[in-house]
Amino acid sequence: MTLESLGSKDILRPYGNVEVLLYYRIVAPKLKGFLKGRMLAAKNHLPKGGMPYLIKRGSKEEPLYIEELIKAVDEYFLEVRKEVKSLGDAKERLTPEQAKVWGYFLPRKLSDFFYAANNEGEGKSIDRIFFDLDRGKGASANDALETARVFVKALQADKDLMKDVKGKPFVFWTGSSFHVYLFLKEAKPNSFYEQKIKYSSREALDTNIEKIVNELMKENKKIVGGHEKVAGKVSIDPSQTPSGKLARVPFSLHMKNAKMVDGVAIPLTLDMLGKEGLLKELQSYTPEKVVKELEMLAKRMPR
Repeated sequence: MTLESLGSKDILRPYGNVEVLLYYRIVAPKLKGFLKGRMLAAKNHLPKGGMPYLIKRGSKEEPLYIEELIKAVDEYFLEVRKEVKSLGDAKERLTPEQAKVWGYFLPRKLSDFFYAANNEGEGKSIDRIFFDLDRGKGASANDALETARVFVKALQADKDLMKDVKGKPFVFWTGSSFHVYLFLKEAKPNSFYEQKIKYSSREALDTNIEKIVNELMKENKKIVGGHEKVAGKVSIDPSQTPSGKLARVPFSLHMKNAKMVDGVAIPLTLDMLGKEGLLKELQSYTPEKVVKELEMLAKRMPR
């Protein structure tokens, strides 16, 4: 039996209870290039009172990498997760990598798949720029799509910024909105972020991104810059770029709440941003549909 066949009916509940690691193990090989050398993280949703979620990450735990997840998650490991409730009771039956993966992705919990975009620890160099296009209350997915379209176009028109960028921007649907990446030709000190990328709604910074966003705000009243969510608007937020910040992984599940998946993160090509019916297509994706189309979807990942 293959892992794919194990999840042929309900990939998130292969044994009846929730088990996200079967799905994440199937998509993981397509993420090796994107996540190479990056510490993984998981946001585990807790459905019963107290804390709404628990984040496990490399700055707090022994670091976990994509190659370890691929090696650890097999049918035997998933069988143990089905049978045993606590890691303490299962450890003697597991490899060190399996125990580590178990500690990150808690059994019988829905978990978003995150990673440290520019490594853990503040002040380290950066080699990718990450923009979160975040929807405030009342802003629609279509507002987010239009923001992604005009923002990517504006980024590509900024020759001063793009001279340090390798290839084209990379965009993916998060399950609710969009993320935009720029990959740098070489690692830059954090001062590069401060001088060219940072945006503040409280002070004038004169960065490339501040100029871009402020110009877009004049043209589209639904666009705003900064980390704070604003009702009815889509915020362009680069604040998760510096080292020590987390970002969602392509193909990650997206949760409505601790009991319901309401979307999946889907990589796009830039020309798809103008595709008619794109949102309907993206919102139709389930984990099962992702696995069925994985080879095609993986071709959109940056190389």
